[in-house]
Amino acid sequence: MKIPRNPMMAAIALASLALPLAGGAAHAQKLTGAGATFPYPIYSKWFDQYKEKTGIEINYQSIGSGAGIQQVKAGTVDFGASDAALSNDALKQMPRKVVHFPTVGGAVVIAYNLPGVKTALKVTPEIVSGIYLGTISNWNDKLIVAANPGVELPAAPILAVHRSDGSGTTNIFTTYLSAVSTPWREMVGANTSVSWPSGVGGKGNDGVAGVIRQTPGAVGYVELAYARQNKLDVASVRNKSGKFVMPTLASTTAAVESAAPQLAKDVRTPIVNGAAPDAYPIAGLTFLLVYQDQKNSAKGKALATFIDWAIHDGQQYADSLDYAKLPSGVVKVNEAALKNLTSDGKPLAASR
Repeated sequence: MKIPRNPMMAAIALASLALPLAGGAAHAQKLTGAGATFPYPIYSKWFDQYKEKTGIEINYQSIGSGAGIQQVKAGTVDFGASDAALSNDALKQMPRKVVHFPTVGGAVVIAYNLPGVKTALKVTPEIVSGIYLGTISNWNDKLIVAANPGVELPAAPILAVHRSDGSGTTNIFTTYLSAVSTPWREMVGANTSVSWPSGVGGKGNDGVAGVIRQTPGAVGYVELAYARQNKLDVASVRNKSGKFVMPTLASTTAAVESAAPQLAKDVRTPIVNGAAPDAYPIAGLTFLLVYQDQKNSAKGKALATFIDWAIHDGQQYADSLDYAKLPSGVVKVNEAALKNLTSDGKPLAASR
């Protein structure tokens, strides 16, 4: 096409040339994902910020890790999100090789609704496992009283609330219980979904938070941001060092950083019940699950570019939402994994 010399006509001609390219790029820049509710507060922030920065639209369904994993397996999304890393057996069941990209760390808190009790409660591993095993059923149980001297606890029944859907938050919580309680490990175990000995279920972190908020005497496990959003009371938990630690940004970061050497070898390593004195014991990483070889090159490039942004620039939003930033060693693992993302054998990510 010959460009006219008249400036106005030239501009119109150039615009007409650009339209097909822009339309193709816009089509390629729509990504879909599904999975974990645990990181939804920060993912929502990331997707908004990234769209504003790049124009890339990311549609994410916060439906739970289990459902996200299934959608990745079925190939109905561009990426999945899970707080439960896939086991070697689960990876073998995927149609193609899947790569884990840890994004942030977070705390699973013990939230409760106990009207009249103003002092933040302290709980031990024995108390938490006992509540969910059903062997501790009242708030004035002797173990709870012993852990909270001077606190007047009611003779009220405990309602244990758990996730009703397949959940990475459940995986972190039950991995913790399996690490600290032999009866739990032998009777129930750890997974995204387990056979609960007691209690009632709620769908998603928001569902569990809602049941706790509306039910006096209820206790449950939710991600820290959901407890904050719902103004729920949370307990400090006795860690491996014997210290009662509140779930905070600092204590979650301590848990993630103390596991950094192990994570650098395998990012799927659980970080619950860490040995660091200030580490909150019920913590975990959350992951994006991505096929290593992308069928759609344009979408694959857009996804690789977003992941690169999330593990670098996106980390600045973690603190304000109570998520722990990735240690530098884990960022390096992610950078290496990004270099291995391909489409038709060709690398998708630009070298840093």
